[in-house]
Amino acid sequence: MDFKHINFEAVLFDMDGVLVNSEPFYTEVEQQIFRMVGLNISPGEHVTYQGAATDRMWNILKPKYNLPHTVEELVRMNNEKVIPYFLSMETISPMPGVRKLIQHYQDNNIPFALASSSTPDVIRIVLEKTGLQKYFGVVVDSQMAGSSKPDPDIFLLAAKKLGIAPQKCLVIEDSTNGIKAAKLAGMSCIAYAGPGSEHQNQSEADFVISDFNELIGPGVF
Repeated sequence: MDFKHINFEAVLFDMDGVLVNSEPFYTEVEQQIFRMVGLNISPGEHVTYQGAATDRMWNILKPKYNLPHTVEELVRMNNEKVIPYFLSMETISPMPGVRKLIQHYQDNNIPFALASSSTPDVIRIVLEKTGLQKYFGVVVDSQMAGSSKPDPDIFLLAAKKLGIAPQKCLVIEDSTNGIKAAKLAGMSCIAYAGPGSEHQNQSEADFVISDFNELIGPGVF
């Protein structure tokens, strides 16, 4: 691929579906909760919420299906299943090649950050159990930004914390919502077509890759 027209000074990584293959677990947990509250959410509808924060998803579903629960109750139900699951894992394997890519940017003095719609607790646990926490001095979540993807706020705040103009940032994403957020932020975006992204529309990204090694090498970045 010819990446030469992408001019960037910093890289913003999504977490779920980019650093780790966690989307299948989120899908299963959320389907369990859908059933608990009497919802029958099709896989086609469910994938439209991938990449968005849990509270954003429930803020959509509650009025749509006239749920009696508060959004806070529904989010708590999510967290009561998700957090213990991640805590129970001794280690979590990063996506193949992502550690090498991160090290590549670090070796070349390219600043980078983590910009995720996940909760602060889940982000902390995943970074610790993957061993990737030492790389990310800047981490932005939806609570910190005050909004979730597909809104651009998470990426804009990450760029601000790095001190890099949004148009000079490259985003690595997997979900439709994340890609939309990156483009709304005025950033270049590379979509990672890895495990868990099979049903995501990645057509708005500047490039689509299936292997992080595609981003390493002479004449690439």
